[in-house]
Amino acid sequence: MAPASSRPRDLPAIIPAIVASIAATVLGAGLGELVAALISPSASPFAVIGGGMIDIAPAWAKDLAISLFGTADKTALLVGIAVLLLAVAGAAGVVERRRPPWGRVILAAIGVIGALVSLARPDAALLSPVPSLVAGVAAAVVAGLLIGRLRPAAVAPEASTGPTRRGVLALSGVAVLAGALAAAGSVALSSGARAVSAVRAALRLPTPTTTTAVPATADLGIDGLSPVITPSSDFYRIDTALVVPQIDPATWSLRVHGLVEQEIVLRWDDLVALPQKETVATLVCVSNEVGGDLIGNARWLGVPIRDVLARAKPTAEADMVLSHSVDGFTASSPLEALTDDRDALLAIGMNGEPLPLAHGFPVRMVVPGLYGYVSATKWVSELEVTRYDRAEGYWTSRGWSERGPVKLQSRIDVPRAGARVAAGDAVIAGVAWQTHVGVAGVEVQIDDGAWQPARLASAISTDTWVQWSLPWTATSGSHTVRCRAISTTGETQTPNRALPAPDGATGWDEITISVA
Repeated sequence: MAPASSRPRDLPAIIPAIVASIAATVLGAGLGELVAALISPSASPFAVIGGGMIDIAPAWAKDLAISLFGTADKTALLVGIAVLLLAVAGAAGVVERRRPPWGRVILAAIGVIGALVSLARPDAALLSPVPSLVAGVAAAVVAGLLIGRLRPAAVAPEASTGPTRRGVLALSGVAVLAGALAAAGSVALSSGARAVSAVRAALRLPTPTTTTAVPATADLGIDGLSPVITPSSDFYRIDTALVVPQIDPATWSLRVHGLVEQEIVLRWDDLVALPQKETVATLVCVSNEVGGDLIGNARWLGVPIRDVLARAKPTAEADMVLSHSVDGFTASSPLEALTDDRDALLAIGMNGEPLPLAHGFPVRMVVPGLYGYVSATKWVSELEVTRYDRAEGYWTSRGWSERGPVKLQSRIDVPRAGARVAAGDAVIAGVAWQTHVGVAGVEVQIDDGAWQPARLASAISTDTWVQWSLPWTATSGSHTVRCRAISTTGETQTPNRALPAPDGATGWDEITISVA
């Protein structure tokens, strides 16, 4: 430790040292991203660290992140990583100023940690550690050079002048600019993403052999009510991929193996040559809270999974299929849910177009009746036929329920919670679902009055949500509105509130509105 009396003379150089270390880290991070764009986008230092954090996060942390940030959870994670990285960089600057070379060691160590994490990722390649190592080494070297210009002040304060510190700050600004330009260059050089996007744009989907009709009466035509078919651009996205995988259909393959009589491998041309089915199905995330919007309904085109599994011939002891994504995610689906009469698909199309890249292009799974964490694997590459007592999926290994059937739920869309409504004729409307079971009715309660039956739109099938509405003569004052659904099996939606973990939220959606 330096004598206390020397600290006041040291203070004027601390802030430039912090700035210099942060600037060096920004430059290193930018160079790391640039190198990743050139050799392997999935090896991006930010994506590697973020993916590692997602992998080790407990179930409650994932649920909290989604409840706080919704589909912006990945952006929030990346911002959090950046803030933490800059804080560590600032601390490393102080250490480097007072105890060189330990500040540089800290910055280099961050790069080494990133490299080690990249090697542990499921999609690791030979060059995966390079971007993180480049980032760490560059940050350490530049920090050492910049902070070294401040060091004479600790020996002979009179030898250090204002211009020296100003020069370091100026060079730090140059480093930040260079880092920003490198990061921008990484985006511009993401040729793989552009190439796959171009392939997707030129792709022509096969004609389905069977389709599911959407009756005109499925849409009640009420302003503010969720549309029957969710536009692809509005469809929720929850997954573990910080960098969207870029997969050319020409290189894609699906391996079906495990407890099967015949292991098979399907390539893109094999898959599109099979009979295609177009169906409408609602997908819902297990993290969807009561009244939440982590749910969507779309047209899906693909091959029934049961047809593919029939080729492989699962053995009698199998009871589960562990689907694998190229990004390392796995989902454990009941074998019976993939082989019964539901339209469980290896989907290649969404709403009349090839799957969007962020929704699993070129191939993903769609399984009505199950929450996404046990069924909706994007960028699917393997179907491993196995047993529940031998394997478990990504989220089930983190404490979520094993099978994940979708629970009976309903939601109020109109009016919005907290809205001000004009007195007189009004409408209360929303959607209800229990996929692969179906909804037979919805009831609405205003304040503490009697439950009133709502009007249901025509259901597309038991695998989709259904719109509902109730006319209402709104009177002045504050009102509480609740809804509950009734399934086709006679079950009434429970009022008991439960959080999403470990197997889906329960309770009635309830809003408070003000009538003028």
